[in-house]
Amino acid sequence: MRRRLGSLGLDRIAELTHFACTSEDINNLAYALTVRDALTRVWLPRFDTLVATLADWARSTRTIPMLAHTHGQPATPTTVGKELAVFVHRLRRPAERIRSVPVPGKFSGATGTFSAHIAAAPDVDWPGVARAFVSSLGLEWTPLTTQIEPHDWQAELYDAMAHAGRVLHNLCTDIWTYISMGYLAQIPQAGATGSSTMPHKVNPIRFENAEANLEIADALLGSLSRTLVTSRLQRDLTDSTTQRNIGVAFGHGLLAIDNIQRGLAEVTVDEARLAADLDANQEVLAEAIQTVIRAEVVAGRSRIADPYAMLKELTRGRRVEAADLRAFVEGLDIGAEAKARLAALTPATYTGLASTLVDHLDDGVGAPGGDADAS
Repeated sequence: MRRRLGSLGLDRIAELTHFACTSEDINNLAYALTVRDALTRVWLPRFDTLVATLADWARSTRTIPMLAHTHGQPATPTTVGKELAVFVHRLRRPAERIRSVPVPGKFSGATGTFSAHIAAAPDVDWPGVARAFVSSLGLEWTPLTTQIEPHDWQAELYDAMAHAGRVLHNLCTDIWTYISMGYLAQIPQAGATGSSTMPHKVNPIRFENAEANLEIADALLGSLSRTLVTSRLQRDLTDSTTQRNIGVAFGHGLLAIDNIQRGLAEVTVDEARLAADLDANQEVLAEAIQTVIRAEVVAGRSRIADPYAMLKELTRGRRVEAADLRAFVEGLDIGAEAKARLAALTPATYTGLASTLVDHLDDGVGAPGGDADAS
């Protein structure tokens, strides 16, 4: 750089090249700007687009009933949209953490003391100069450092990004499972081969690819987070080697986000399959029946002893036909209004407030116009 300045006729300032600097005065600022721009210009816009896609899908499927599965077993029904909305809410939380991480920088010499600066020009307000310079780059000045900016902000950032990636991984495994159950149908893509030997297959490869890339990104981000917070005494070079993998971690995360975005465009809800599965699992109404009976007992309109045990005997580990369940309800010693309510209930209508809970996508953490501190 000194030679280049000389060739431009700027010899008189050539010796200001790297004046009183250590290499980390340059590197920490370069990494901060690079990571900040990669995050704000590329990673976050892609991530936000994916979350918006999920939110739109949640709203459009909010009323489609679906049999839930807890421990892999048929459970109280929900709606497709409500389950998608859960992921949107979960993803917005780490996104807010990612956005809130300050990006700092240092410019204070070999051990963060401005020693060479003061030796060369003792009358200059060097901390003020450093603050102004770092701030001019759009970074937050760090006054207390060793030779390096401590990298704690990177640890915070990569932890939050890894958290977001793990939630996305959970989304992939759930979508994959819904596809295997037939709840989501895959749309065949022209020119795609599902299997080298089984022509009928349409494989959920987008979500499988995303899983693998998220696992690699998680491993790298975790390693970065753990390694970068440690620097022996005033400086060691472990961070130099580690930070060369930041772009690799971002890259695998972006590949995953792209695969999920494309995968979501290639699936559709199979409402007929959902309805058939709900109809075949009438026993999920046992929860509603025993709970209503208990409320009736408390209100003095029933004297049934141990409603839970009674419904457990009727339904646990067995399929119950709708007609048999209606007959059972008809014979219950409960109030007429409660009996009518239970008689009208079906697995498809036993979804509680699932569809209206989707409205909470428009408030709370990370929602458009919402309060980031709300819960």
